[in-house]
Amino acid sequence: MIPLLLYIDPGTGSALFAIIIGLAAAGFFSLRAIIIKAKSILGRGKIKHDVKNKYIIYAEDKRYWSLFKQILDEFENQCIELLYLTSSIDDPVFQENYKFIQSEFIGTGNKAFARLNFLSADFVLTTTPSLDVYQWKKAKTVKHYSHIVHSADEQCTYELFGLDYFDSILITGKDFQVNMIRKLEENRNLPEKQIITVGSTYLDEYKLRMSVLPDDDDSKFTVLVSPSWGNASLLVKFGENLIDPLSKTDWNIIIRPHPQSLLSEKHIIDNLINKYSENKNIKWDFERDNLFSLKKADIMISDFSGIILDFMFLRNKPVFYVKEKLDLRSREAYQLYNDQDEMWIFKKLEKAGIELLPDKFSELPELIKNASRDPSFVSAIEEIKSEAWHFQGQAAKRVADFMIQACQ
Repeated sequence: MIPLLLYIDPGTGSALFAIIIGLAAAGFFSLRAIIIKAKSILGRGKIKHDVKNKYIIYAEDKRYWSLFKQILDEFENQCIELLYLTSSIDDPVFQENYKFIQSEFIGTGNKAFARLNFLSADFVLTTTPSLDVYQWKKAKTVKHYSHIVHSADEQCTYELFGLDYFDSILITGKDFQVNMIRKLEENRNLPEKQIITVGSTYLDEYKLRMSVLPDDDDSKFTVLVSPSWGNASLLVKFGENLIDPLSKTDWNIIIRPHPQSLLSEKHIIDNLINKYSENKNIKWDFERDNLFSLKKADIMISDFSGIILDFMFLRNKPVFYVKEKLDLRSREAYQLYNDQDEMWIFKKLEKAGIELLPDKFSELPELIKNASRDPSFVSAIEEIKSEAWHFQGQAAKRVADFMIQACQ
C-alpha cells in the first residue's frame, strides 16, 4: 500500500495556524463575556469592559529597547499614559520607575499574537513588520497602526509585504525611504500611507550613551565583524574563509553574530567558536547591546546589515562589506530592483565603504590597514548621514507629537 503524504506549504500553514489561534482566542473572549454578563444578571457584579488604551507600543524583543526608550521618556515627561507591551520577560522597561508608562510581558509566539490580535487602542506603534500578513492581524478596535523603522537604510531587506498594511511609517531620512514605500504601493495598487520623517530614536540614544562611555584602556587596533543572518550572511556563506586571515593578525577581532543567528544558525556559530577557541585575539560578543563593540572598533566588516550605517554614523569610520550573490527572493528588494547594485545602501557604500570580494579575503589585513589611513571616507560618510539621519536629537519628541496629533 502506498502511504498518503500530505503537504501544507508555509503560507497556507501560517494562514491555517492564524485561523486556529484566532478561533481559540475568540472562543476565550466570548466565553469570558458570557461569564461576566451572567454575573451581572445574577447581581454579583457589574459588567466590566476592557480598558481602551489611547497609546500602545509593542516590542517583540528587548533588543529594541534603544529604539523605544526615548519615546517612553517623552510620554513620561509629558505625563501622558501609555501601555508598553513586550515579548521579553527581562525587558529593561521593567527596571524603570515610570509613573505614566504601564509595562506588560505578553509572552512570545502564539501567546503574544493572541494578545495582539485583540488590542483596543487609538494608536499602536511597533517596529515589527508583516502586520496582517502572518499571525498578527489588525484589530477592529485599533484606529491606527504605525511602523517605526529600526535602521537608517531603505528597509528593502524586509520580507515581502512587511510594510503594506500599516497606516503610517515613521522613517529616519526622506527621499530614498519614501520612494521605496511609494513604489511598492504603486506596484501593489495600495492606498498611500502617511510617511513621517522623525529621525532615529535609537541613533539619538546610542550617540548620547556613547558620549559617556569610558575609553577602552586597550589601544590595540580592533576589527568588528558584525553580519546579518540568513543564507546570504557573512558567517554562513564564508565563515572560516573570512576569519582565518584576521586570526593571523595581532589585532583584536570582535565577532558579533546577529541575535537571530544564535537561533537559526546555531550549529554554524558553535563550529566557528570551537575552531577558533585557541585564538586569544578573537572575542565573541553575544551581549544584547552592541554599543560597547561599536565604541571599541576601528573598522567594521559586514554584509547587508543595518549596523553598517550605525557604525559609520556614530564613529565616522568606513566599513568593509560583502554583497556577492545576495539571495533577495523573499525580500522587498526583489520586487524593487533588477540588480542588487541599485539598492540605495550599496550605491552609497561605493564612496563610504570598501567592497570585499571573496577572492581578496587573503589580502584583508593589508586592505584594512590602507582603509584605516584614508581620510577621504569622512566626507562621504557625512553625505550619507545628511540623507539618512534627519532631526538628530529630536526623534523622540517628533514621534510623540505625531502619535498625539493622530489621536486628536
